[in-house]
Amino acid sequence: MARQLTADDAKQSLAAHVGAKGAEIFAKYGPQIGWAQLQAILGDPACVRYPCRLEFDAAALQPGEIAHPEPLGGRPEDGYTLHVHPVYQSQLEMVPYVALYQLVLVNYGVFASADDAEIFAATALGLDRELYYQALCHLADQVATADAPTPGGAAPASASGCGSSCGCGGAR
Repeated sequence: MARQLTADDAKQSLAAHVGAKGAEIFAKYGPQIGWAQLQAILGDPACVRYPCRLEFDAAALQPGEIAHPEPLGGRPEDGYTLHVHPVYQSQLEMVPYVALYQLVLVNYGVFASADDAEIFAATALGLDRELYYQALCHLADQVATADAPTPGGAAPASASGCGSSCGCGGAR
């Protein structure tokens, strides 16, 4: 008799898959993934399922949001623009931390969770998941500071879901 698969089985399978994909990226482009390696990853269909280009553009982001992939058309095959907050333009070595987290949405869409994104990015970077998460929160705090209101202005709404008000989008 065949076993009936559950939603939890699917979650575990996806988590294992994103971990394996992250490990493949680390093996191919590591041990240090910086700006040049990220550009190669974005152009590698074995790593990124759909065409994806990166732009430093805060206009496409919600207040406090560090990055977000935007579809270029009605089909995933049309590709994506990965909008990254321009505060990171002067820290290109840290952009892979932000971009790899978002690539899970490009590769797996709404099926991917914040946990899947952490697993994928941490594994691709060869980091312990908790250390990666702390680094991501630190990076998100930079956006919160950059987006802070001017004196007398209203504070921006936070896009954070991690519970630390960091804007990383994680769901902790």
